Amino acid sequence: MSDEPGPSHVSSMPGLSPPSTGTFSSVGIAELDHFKNQMQYQIMQVQRWLKDLQNNQTLEKANTASFAQTLNLSKNQAKAMETRLANLQKIVAVQADTNKKLQKETTDKNATTHVLIEAMGVDLAAVKTTMENLMRQVEELRRSGGGGSGSANISLPDNLNEMFEALERQLGTYDVKLAEMDLRFQVLETTNYDGKLVWKIRDFDRRREDAKRGRALSIYSQPFYTSRYGYKMCLRVYLNGDGMGKNTHISLFFVLMKGEYDAILQFPFRQKVTLMLLDQGPDRRHLSDVFRPDPTSSSFKKPTSDMNIASGCPMFVAHDTINRSSYVKEDTIFIRVVVETTDLENF
Repeated sequence: MSDEPGPSHVSSMPGLSPPSTGTFSSVGIAELDHFKNQMQYQIMQVQRWLKDLQNNQTLEKANTASFAQTLNLSKNQAKAMETRLANLQKIVAVQADTNKKLQKETTDKNATTHVLIEAMGVDLAAVKTTMENLMRQVEELRRSGGGGSGSANISLPDNLNEMFEALERQLGTYDVKLAEMDLRFQVLETTNYDGKLVWKIRDFDRRREDAKRGRALSIYSQPFYTSRYGYKMCLRVYLNGDGMGKNTHISLFFVLMKGEYDAILQFPFRQKVTLMLLDQGPDRRHLSDVFRPDPTSSSFKKPTSDMNIASGCPMFVAHDTINRSSYVKEDTIFIRVVVETTDLENF
């Protein structure tokens, strides 16, 4: 009888059973799958973190580029405004100098002009101070933004663009004011106070063609005066004629205008008027016509509107006379008017 225990002997012992190969494999695979899932989750987390980091770096680069672009734009705007401001200051200085030269010949209106120029000088100084402050801010931002990645955290003041826009509007207002004053100076420089006017009419052919086509039948000259406080007058010309001179002559008329000192002047207007077309050639064969105002005509009564009805010479000079003549040179003609002032009261 053999002493070696058999399977039946072992199995008969309570609490003991041989391990099952299938059960061990199932537990190991489950643990391995759990570990694998954990590792995959951690890898996904790392990948997500790396992606977020890359996105943040890209965003910071974009913010840095945007800041640099905004800063450069602000610097360019500030420099452009500074240049424009300097030009405006030069114009104001020139017009102030012109105003001093005209002071001997100007009326009370010039005092107002002088005050306007001084006020604009003060305003422009204030704008210059604001511009200097803006330039200083931009330069500080530029230096602060030059340190690398930290520049992305720097932002321009929220109201900087609004400040630029406000300055742009203010400078635009000054442009308009300067244009108005420039026009006023031109009028002052070309205004005569001795009853005489030489009127230069350029682009003669084009203007006469415009009159023929009905686009601009007549042209007015600039005003002139018999004295500083005298009658205000101008000329009106129809280059293609008016009335009896239509299509055949140049018609030239004298116009009495409403002036600021009419209350101290005598009406009706009675001064002799001489109208001339100047010969630009060496012979100086000027064409002229003289008339004395009709005191019963409404043209010479005290003006109640901007200007009275024009009166003068509907057949002043024939087209055939001036065509291809020395009265027209370089497409320009000169008309002269002389109003007699010797017997007028000088205020």
